[in-house]
Amino acid sequence: MFPEKLQPLLGGMLAWLALAFLVLVLLLVLVGLALWVQDRFFQKQHAIRRNFPLVGRFRYFFEHMGEFFRQYFFAMDREELPFNRAQRGWVYRAAKNLSNTSAFGSTKQIGAGRVIFMNCPYPTLEKNAAKTLPIMVGPHCEQPYVAKSIFNISGMSFGALSRPAVQALSRGAAIANCWMNTGEGGLSQYHLDGGCDIVFQIGTARYGVRDAEGNLDDDKLRAVAAHQQVKMFEIKLSQGAKPGKGGILPAGKVTEEIAAIRGIPAGKASISPNGQPDVHDADSLLDLIERVREVTGKPTGIKLVLGAWGWLEDLFLAVHERGLESAPDFITIDSGDGGTGAAPMSLMDDVGLYLAESLPMLVDLRDGYGLADRIRIIASGKLINPSMVAWAIAVGADFCVSARGYMFALGCIQALQCNRNTCPTGVTTHNPRLQRGLVPEDKAQRVAHFHDNLVKEVETIAHSCGVTEPRQLKRYHARMLSSNGESIPLDYLWPGVEAGYHLQHGRPSAQPVTVRWQAGMRNIAVSPASKGSE
Repeated sequence: MFPEKLQPLLGGMLAWLALAFLVLVLLLVLVGLALWVQDRFFQKQHAIRRNFPLVGRFRYFFEHMGEFFRQYFFAMDREELPFNRAQRGWVYRAAKNLSNTSAFGSTKQIGAGRVIFMNCPYPTLEKNAAKTLPIMVGPHCEQPYVAKSIFNISGMSFGALSRPAVQALSRGAAIANCWMNTGEGGLSQYHLDGGCDIVFQIGTARYGVRDAEGNLDDDKLRAVAAHQQVKMFEIKLSQGAKPGKGGILPAGKVTEEIAAIRGIPAGKASISPNGQPDVHDADSLLDLIERVREVTGKPTGIKLVLGAWGWLEDLFLAVHERGLESAPDFITIDSGDGGTGAAPMSLMDDVGLYLAESLPMLVDLRDGYGLADRIRIIASGKLINPSMVAWAIAVGADFCVSARGYMFALGCIQALQCNRNTCPTGVTTHNPRLQRGLVPEDKAQRVAHFHDNLVKEVETIAHSCGVTEPRQLKRYHARMLSSNGESIPLDYLWPGVEAGYHLQHGRPSAQPVTVRWQAGMRNIAVSPASKGSE
């Protein structure tokens, strides 16, 4: 088969390969024997390795690889947490602008908490459909903001996200005509890269607008506000991943560039205080809001996870004492079940109300204190699919924002390595080799497609309910399944509150819970103090 003159050369190569293979096998045997001895006789920390030398080491490999393989081979479509394959698959197809139709019926389980929209026999025809109108935020400001989209990008810091991820989000938001929140990590050139509208978040450490001692710096605030792209300022009190704890950025992610943007030392973990340092009651919070609004001339609001709610009543009463112009221009309410950031499991799992309960509670408090026309409400927390966004709008939110939905649009595979700087898709890592896989020009289009297709399907839900655009959805357009399998109208679970009702009849926290929240709290009679109302 081979020429005779090449056969000696080939024979020599095979001999060397055989020798190399034998040497490799011998080395592997020696290394394996050394590890066996080390596990069996010397190390005392790991019981598995001590009882099953060498073989016990494979458990770490399988644990690591399981993070990647379980979602493909072992988990059912509706089984995973925090987002299952069906939810992620919808985002992936929407981001690629592919068809999101499916066959053979729904796989969504019929369980307690599921929301069902009430279609009508005379749905809105396409020719009669209306575009969702922009809404003005901050009418009392020097530079009010007219927001065009109901669905926007939630706060994710540069630092938590990679450079190409921030660039892709910025460019995609500009294409989609939605806003992008900077997160608490300050304003970078990558946020400005795409030319989109920007909401600047002021975290508890005031990154990007702080002086050397960590106090708010008015000159730096003015410098940020001078960017025409920066439309609003958001003061973060708490967020879903860390209710009761400040932001966490591991030391490995604090590069020289990120340190310069934030105004902190490079190479050291960036841990924010667990609250705004100079805010301790309603008046001091309104003072901070007024200060930021006066310095910047732009709408200023707050972000929070709702737990105790008595402080909101104090806040709304203080607004009426000072005048409506003193109110926050918007309130972003986050769900208590975690977000994109690294956080203690005890906080993500067990602290703060979920959006399903806190959003209608906040809407009713705002309306009951006669502030519906003054304060816009922005809903945040696992709103990555059309039904979730439609529910939030129906309950009373003016806008919705999503972080993880847009991460999926960037290519996130839910590898759960956001806090390790080893994200395999380049979304949350500063490793240049891993970032290389994320091409901003391509992912920007996916971000825009995800936004546009989600809004389109929210409009489809609205039309099936007989209204011309999403903001006409009301609580009576949807029902929620209870534990016994029966559905209950949302307007029965959470009856709307007449505008100014609490101003006329007193604080709801002074009333029994059954009167205060009616069916919304399932008529559970407990004292206000036991429910955390101060």
